[in-house]
Amino acid sequence: MKSLTTAGTSTGMLASVTTCAEAMLALEGGADIIDLKNPSRGALGALDDKTIRAVVAAVAGRVPVSATVGDLVEMESGLISRAVEHMAGNGVDYVKIGFFPSPASAACLDALSAHAGRGIRLVAVLFGDLGHEGFPAPDFAAAGFAGIMLDTAIKGGGSIRGRITDSRLAEFVAAAQASGLLAGLAGSLAIADIAPLLQLRPDYLGFRGALCDGGIRTGRLDADAFARVRSAICSSTHQRAAASRPTWTATALARPAKL
Repeated sequence: MKSLTTAGTSTGMLASVTTCAEAMLALEGGADIIDLKNPSRGALGALDDKTIRAVVAAVAGRVPVSATVGDLVEMESGLISRAVEHMAGNGVDYVKIGFFPSPASAACLDALSAHAGRGIRLVAVLFGDLGHEGFPAPDFAAAGFAGIMLDTAIKGGGSIRGRITDSRLAEFVAAAQASGLLAGLAGSLAIADIAPLLQLRPDYLGFRGALCDGGIRTGRLDADAFARVRSAICSSTHQRAAASRPTWTATALARPAKL
């Protein structure tokens, strides 16, 4: 499996794509993580197996590839467990699971810990607009997850910074990293959000809409839009100063072997 790495920057760029052509555009444009999802099917809509396998083959280990298992909002542990097993079988490096508010969340976490124990790298996606206030990073770390990220479930209502204060986002990042987890931030992020979020030092920022023609997440990736986002990340004063602290390495980011 490919571990998350980066060349000289402290915060990586996750680009969500829907096709092999988009994956190649993202790879050539400098994405640190290629993320596979179907935006037309929800916040974490899953792509079909054929497309996923084609992207994995085309990327050929040059950067990590992650994929979502779909918006399984009922949080039924057996269903999610089977979906994770199936997605991992497509050869992706990281499997992303949405944790929707549910009394069954704890049971799902227990069921998924067995997958993590067998070496499947899991990333939990929490939703800031659905009331996730506790950010239970230690629970996910104890279950063997590789990382957690904070996103928005309801699109079209502005970025996550309009739902959660920067101070709370900073708490999320700090709690995740203190638990040995990768910390990701996403949720309708725009270029204006990049500089403030980089100051929080997440491991990666996730984008879809900002990379698409017209800013529409269900549209096609646009090379010019992609370049603007990539440039905003790379040109940040915070990023340029990142050499003063540890950069990403395969060892540091191969959590839980230590997303």
